[in-house]
Amino acid sequence: MFGGYHFFTVVTYNRREFLTSDLVRPLLKEAFHHVQKELPFKTHAFCLLPNHLHCIWQMPSESCDYSKRWSIIKRLFSKKYLAVGGKELPQTGSRQKKRESGIWQRRFWEHFIRDREDFYNHMHYIHYNPVKHGLCEQPDQWPYSTYQKYQNQKIYEGFDWSCFTQEDFHEEIEFYE
Repeated sequence: MFGGYHFFTVVTYNRREFLTSDLVRPLLKEAFHHVQKELPFKTHAFCLLPNHLHCIWQMPSESCDYSKRWSIIKRLFSKKYLAVGGKELPQTGSRQKKRESGIWQRRFWEHFIRDREDFYNHMHYIHYNPVKHGLCEQPDQWPYSTYQKYQNQKIYEGFDWSCFTQEDFHEEIEFYE
């Protein structure tokens, strides 16, 4: 049985832009699917951008350890990425001591979704994010998100994105090491 919903933002180390490359996308998808089989979760919204990703997961009632899931996803992805010739950035001494790779930022942002309004606010934020970052003009133009899924379900029928500004969403999320 599934329970609560969580919004996540996961960022690359030093905001390096490589996540949307043809090499990376299948590796990341494989890492997600592997973890999902072992430690179930449902992904309700997702957007992959060049240097970060956003998603909403619904966690099982009996196992809400999302930190473990992210740790395994990052580790599996990093191992496969480096094995196929991917490069990591040089790291600080602190990161080297902790045996961290120069691929992901150490932390991630998590927000517990409180109610239906909060869910939709975060879902819209996820789907609007490529527009916010200047990667496209409308959410339906970005190929690496679940926007199309919701558009096909008529969730966004008649939805006017032109009125959205940054203030319509929760606070700006920044990550610092």
